[in-house]
Amino acid sequence: MKERRVVITGLGVVAPNGIGLQNFRSALKEGRSGIRFDQQLADLQFSCQVSGTPPIDKENLHEYFTDLELRNFNSTGIMYGVIAGLDAWKDAGLEIPADENPDWDSGTIFGAGTSGIEKFRESIYKIDALQTRRLGSTAVSQTMNSGISAYLGGKLGLGNQVTTNSSACTTGTESILMAFDRIKSGKAKRILAGSTSDSGPYIWAGFDAIKVCNFKSNENPKKASRPMSASAAGFVPGSGAGALVIEDLESALARNAKIYCEILGGNINSGGQRGGGSMTAPNSTAVEKCVKDALKDSGIEAKDIDYISGHLTATSKDATEIQNLSTALNRSGKNFPSINSLKALTGHCLSAAASIECVATVLQLSENFIAPNINCEDLNEEISAMIDADCIPLNLLEKEINIAAKVSFGFGDVNGCVIFKKYS
Repeated sequence: MKERRVVITGLGVVAPNGIGLQNFRSALKEGRSGIRFDQQLADLQFSCQVSGTPPIDKENLHEYFTDLELRNFNSTGIMYGVIAGLDAWKDAGLEIPADENPDWDSGTIFGAGTSGIEKFRESIYKIDALQTRRLGSTAVSQTMNSGISAYLGGKLGLGNQVTTNSSACTTGTESILMAFDRIKSGKAKRILAGSTSDSGPYIWAGFDAIKVCNFKSNENPKKASRPMSASAAGFVPGSGAGALVIEDLESALARNAKIYCEILGGNINSGGQRGGGSMTAPNSTAVEKCVKDALKDSGIEAKDIDYISGHLTATSKDATEIQNLSTALNRSGKNFPSINSLKALTGHCLSAAASIECVATVLQLSENFIAPNINCEDLNEEISAMIDADCIPLNLLEKEINIAAKVSFGFGDVNGCVIFKKYS
């Protein structure tokens, strides 16, 4: 069977610094942070008392959910994912089928780390109070990990693959590459790909406990997330969702769809928690192999990459990531591609991070700009010894971008790299 070309025709996003494409785009260009003081974290005596929580207007939820669905609804991850997913579907110019037949050509691969952590908590209290019968009819659908794909599948009448993947912070990149493979092989015409993450203390507490979150900037939230900075002091917890409609090029052309870019290929691998890799640290050899294999799969060379959307979480691993990328691409100094980290603006959105960052990557690629690296005026000396400071723009940079790479790394020593190219 002939392999198909794969393109992106729709985008949707729920991010701490912008809900909806227009708001998110302006936040990227302005370098507008969505990180704020979080009173709930302060009340619970977290060390880190700032977060990147999407400012959802609950008045608008009826645009996405029925009254029945909103009754006893308590899953922020599903809420974010449904909003981003339906917005992406609409942005792609697709309609929701009105008949009773499933859309056999369309599916969703939408990732999550957990689902409905607040609903779990609510349910546990009811069970312990001997009120099991009062859990409600949606306790299962809100708390099962595949809840987000099930909700999207039902709302859009999807008849192709409907599933949820989970691979820590690499989840969004993985969902895109799984969708890419399915469409490329001819098993689907289009897949709504993306990922989501619940918000709140019951998601973030474990990270605060292991002291990887920044507790030094509680009085200055917008300065708290500092990727690649010498004064980086840990990541800021965040949440949200990103969604992309990934489609067979022939299908997109046949319906005269807007095309943001083409997906050339990519790669997913793991360091096996060997060779310096662990549950929380990357195996550098595996990271380098992931990037090299992504280039090979995409049919390009390292010199072709104009821009990288880094994982770069504002921890001690930022310099290691730059070193791994420099080694994999054999590019350093002024020859290194332009790079930025969205986490300065959003915090680390965990299982939603990669998909939100892929939406940002596609916007930057299609519109030829690179969002500023805020809070990086004091560049980490280890990083400046490897690549030129001009590769890390502090202000909005208007630049022709033809090929962009998005890299993601997650707990469990898992790695992902996807390559996007301007469509022609």
